[in-house]
Amino acid sequence: MPQMPVSYIDLRFFAHATEDLDKVVEAVQRILPAKYLENITFKRRNSRGHYGNPIVVFEARLKGKEIIQAVMEKLAANLNTLDKENLLRDIAKRTEKGSLYLRLDKQAAFLEKMKLCTADPIHIRIRFRKKKTEDIIRICRELGLLP
Repeated sequence: MPQMPVSYIDLRFFAHATEDLDKVVEAVQRILPAKYLENITFKRRNSRGHYGNPIVVFEARLKGKEIIQAVMEKLAANLNTLDKENLLRDIAKRTEKGSLYLRLDKQAAFLEKMKLCTADPIHIRIRFRKKKTEDIIRICRELGLLP
């Protein structure tokens, strides 16, 4: 693959009032390539939950061929076979206009594991240069993210 088929990767996650902000950030950092951590800056903003509870929202956009390649390789190497099969089965629900949306378990991330989940996740948006779902599937297979 001469050109990286991914334009950028967006990360977004929340820290609730009951959570230690540093530990939540640390959990996300544990699933990212250690070599690039100093280059990743999370923007932070305060928000409120449905019942008025304070929530801190963290966001980062990862750009550049090397960091994107490293993140994609780490995702491909650490997602288990069952998660990859579920991702392929649900790919139509997880893609939109050239983006693939993943939700990873924050608790598992703290243990340096990658696991798909739905509750209180780390949101990952992978923006591809191609927009068709079949192209995204092909690229994800080439990168090892899909079986």
